[in-house]
Amino acid sequence: MQDKLEAIKERFEEVSQLIIQPDAMSDMGKYTKLSKEYKDLEKVVKVYDEYRLILDNLSSTKALLEKEKDPEFREMAKIEWEELKIRKEDIEEELKKMLIPKDPNDSKDCILEIRSGTGGDEAAIFAGDLFRMYEKFCEKQNWNLTVLDLTFGTSGGYKEIISSVSGADVYGMLKYESGVHRVQRVPATETQGRVHTSAATVAVLPEMEEVDVQIDMNDVRKDTYCSSGPGGQSVNTTYSAVRLTHEPTGLVVTCQDQKSQIKNFEKALKVLRSRIYEIELAKHNETVGAQRKSMVGSGDRSDKIRTYNYPQSRVTDHRINKTVYNLPEVMEGNIEEFISALRFAENAAKMKEGGVDS
Repeated sequence: MQDKLEAIKERFEEVSQLIIQPDAMSDMGKYTKLSKEYKDLEKVVKVYDEYRLILDNLSSTKALLEKEKDPEFREMAKIEWEELKIRKEDIEEELKKMLIPKDPNDSKDCILEIRSGTGGDEAAIFAGDLFRMYEKFCEKQNWNLTVLDLTFGTSGGYKEIISSVSGADVYGMLKYESGVHRVQRVPATETQGRVHTSAATVAVLPEMEEVDVQIDMNDVRKDTYCSSGPGGQSVNTTYSAVRLTHEPTGLVVTCQDQKSQIKNFEKALKVLRSRIYEIELAKHNETVGAQRKSMVGSGDRSDKIRTYNYPQSRVTDHRINKTVYNLPEVMEGNIEEFISALRFAENAAKMKEGGVDS
């Protein structure tokens, strides 16, 4: 651990010099990245400096105990020694957590996409239930959720709903929600009271800026059309809705929540950047080898991650085998318990994998 901390301190001193160089000051993208790295490293270095001071104090206190003959001074030194040992252990644990590899995207805003899966109308209704669950969760976190595009289900809910979420540590918390969510309940259309299993897919993508993912606009086809509401009726008569098609990948993104075509275009472009980033990241992982999966899974949208069983009021997260029997509360947006447990499990796996020890 000491070697890793020394390397971090050296890098901090290096970044401190790089950030004041003229070329960094004149390049906003470079300056922003260096500023973020400086702040992240500074947190670790401050704690490490305190840790080194404690080690020095422990050493001097030990030397005092070996030489001092006066009982009163020895008793005072022993008390200080015990206090320093406790503080040393606390700081070591804090530093171990700080050394856990972090996802650089955790602090970003995100794109939240929910799509109905198997189960027909019931799947679309469940997709609507999931959206409301996340909407309430975002309210509790004081995050801002904006719907970018949606397609209504024929009997309620959504075939697809795409939103952007902005706030503090948004992607770092919501990323654990990516995957297949299953629901087991009696649909409203079921006449014999049988329990059906339906599914909806959730994808959480970090929202990428232009400096993160650059798109050649010559590869993007832009189409405009009138915004539509339930049943396909036209919401307005202006061509404010935007459809972007990325020719190299075939990705199609639409946005119609704003009355301004320019604003819809900007939002659609953000979604496109995030989806292109996801594709490029998958390619990179294949190139360098299979990405290691922690015990909480890969976050792949094909992974079955959670089951919501209405007859038993049960919610089970299959990645960490965690079950709670308070389904109504969960559907009201109280999913912090799952996110905290998943975060803890992932950090524990990273510490073990990365060999973060003394």
